Amino acid sequence: MTASLPSIPLVISGPIVRHVASDTLTLWMTTKNSISTANDPDKVKVSLYDESTNSIAIKQDTIEIIEHRLGQHCFVSTLIIKQNDLFSDQALYYYDIAIKCSEQNNESKQKDSKYIYLSDLLPSLLYDEQKLFSFKFSQHLSRVLHGSCRKAHFDGKDALPQLDNQLHESIKDNDTSIRPDLMLFTGDQVYIDDVAGPMLHAIQQVIRLLGLYHEEFEGSTITHSQELFEHKDSLYQRDNLLPKTKANEDLTDSFFKGKRKPIFTSVNAKNHLIALSEMTALYLLSWSSRLWPAITLDKTITNQEFRQQYQKERLYVENFQAGLKQVERALAHIPVYMIFDDHDVTDDWNLTRAWEDDVYGNPFSKRIVGNAIIAYLIFQGMGNPRTTWDDLQEPAKLFFSNEQFNHHNEFIDAVLKHHDWQYSLNTQPPIQVLDTRTQRWRSESDMNKPSGLMDWEGLCALQQDIIGQQSVIMVSAAPVYGVKFIEAIQRLFISLGGALIVDAENWMAHKGTASVMLNIFRHVKTPPNFIILSGDVHYSFVYDVSLRFRRNSPKIVQFTCSGIHNQFPDGLIKWFERLNRWFYGHRSPLNWLTKRRNMSIKEREAEFLSPHRADQNLGNNKDIVNGTSLGLLELNEKGQEQACKLILADGSMVNFKPHN
Repeated sequence: MTASLPSIPLVISGPIVRHVASDTLTLWMTTKNSISTANDPDKVKVSLYDESTNSIAIKQDTIEIIEHRLGQHCFVSTLIIKQNDLFSDQALYYYDIAIKCSEQNNESKQKDSKYIYLSDLLPSLLYDEQKLFSFKFSQHLSRVLHGSCRKAHFDGKDALPQLDNQLHESIKDNDTSIRPDLMLFTGDQVYIDDVAGPMLHAIQQVIRLLGLYHEEFEGSTITHSQELFEHKDSLYQRDNLLPKTKANEDLTDSFFKGKRKPIFTSVNAKNHLIALSEMTALYLLSWSSRLWPAITLDKTITNQEFRQQYQKERLYVENFQAGLKQVERALAHIPVYMIFDDHDVTDDWNLTRAWEDDVYGNPFSKRIVGNAIIAYLIFQGMGNPRTTWDDLQEPAKLFFSNEQFNHHNEFIDAVLKHHDWQYSLNTQPPIQVLDTRTQRWRSESDMNKPSGLMDWEGLCALQQDIIGQQSVIMVSAAPVYGVKFIEAIQRLFISLGGALIVDAENWMAHKGTASVMLNIFRHVKTPPNFIILSGDVHYSFVYDVSLRFRRNSPKIVQFTCSGIHNQFPDGLIKWFERLNRWFYGHRSPLNWLTKRRNMSIKEREAEFLSPHRADQNLGNNKDIVNGTSLGLLELNEKGQEQACKLILADGSMVNFKPHN
């Protein structure tokens, strides 16, 4: 039974600006009612204006709306406008979306009363003195923001509202030169596998509120997603519901004193999401403030241990919720691009061949992973260039039809077979966004050894795309060049058969992948300016990399920023950073024993820029910053890296000083 309609906002989430090119504008939103133009071509109008607010003619037949219904009152839509010569480089544009209403609209403010305009409906998404939503189109990039790892219940401040502050400052000063060009989310935008008790309670309320569709399960002790509401193990004990295998038991006998573990290897799987409806609700609660007024976090917990945990996590979730108004405003005013990492689906996703055999060989675990990829497609993937998802349109139509999910297993088979999630942006410099999760180079010698993050074919395609470019930005969820001491620890566990225990997600863990990737950098036609943006590790650092024994080495800069709302244990990272400098510093002879022996890697030192943090130093962490943040990459007119900075969650700035 769903709530009365007035308690559900017309626009539940969005609008979010997604892929923008000279001939393309992509907008994303979730609404209470259908906005499909199938039966009414004029159901939705998009207004577009240039910097002087002169109207840009949009032909109605160039507006494509791809809509998917996920519940009685939940329609997720991607609006794509494709028209020649829409946008000019470095220009500011304004937009609005109008939805035809069934009754007379008295709030139209002299606009067409047949329509509800989002600028009228959502004034909190407009900046001071603005009457419309806006974005800047940048063909030549100068300021790129990036970040990863945004866990809702992390005990710390969310850095994503700083995106809103950056936009607000540029709009207030009327200075488009300091306005960021775009925002790159480089993985773990949500944590499907690690959910707080209060957030799970909120998710279940959203499912009821919106009438999100349920589904049946096979191969599980539960047969229907409705059972998750009342099952005794539904809260903080979901690891009892997740499937287990003998392969996992052998591994955990050695390292966890015989405690049985589920197929899913997340150490925080106590509230692992299972149903597609749950994942849908998590996305909506993570990107929008509009459902939260209808949510209560009050819940009676009988177990004393869980009661204390619930109350602690409630504070974290409420702190996260407090910044959502800024987040939703920012996302309506800047092009946003996304790519998955493991927590968008589940921890250690496709890490080893054995993991894949276990998960995809069990119908219940396969359903959970498949649901998470479907959720990624709808809430993240479909805002990226359509080459990454266009061939899934037809099976998606079958799945999201007839007011329920249809041919569920068949659609999961389709998304699991899909291996074209990577994409490129035709900017200057061009951006190559890598899929490091579904193009794995599987180990042939040992099924428990880590798979390579990309296979030979994917790496060869990458090389062909970048050859001959003067400068390129490559987005990899995991750093290509990690902190070597941590990689050495991971290598030790790999040799003992424990790749899943230490989360051995690094490019050097697989010999074939490491060799091909390093050879790409050594190729004579590799771009002379190579910038790598990465995240995943929950701390931030910058490396300058050059080839030894080469007079004309490419300049390689790797900028790792993580996380937006997560971070590494502070005491542990201090020791790891210190030991890494001792054992694997720039001049250490141990570097000659690594796969990177032919490369010179220098760590940049971090320094605070903000005056109010001048009295604070980084302690033992000279090279690593462990704090929630966004990464700011500044480029010169030639597309070369000019500065790598962090915007910390409190507004402080950190600069990674380049070497003289």
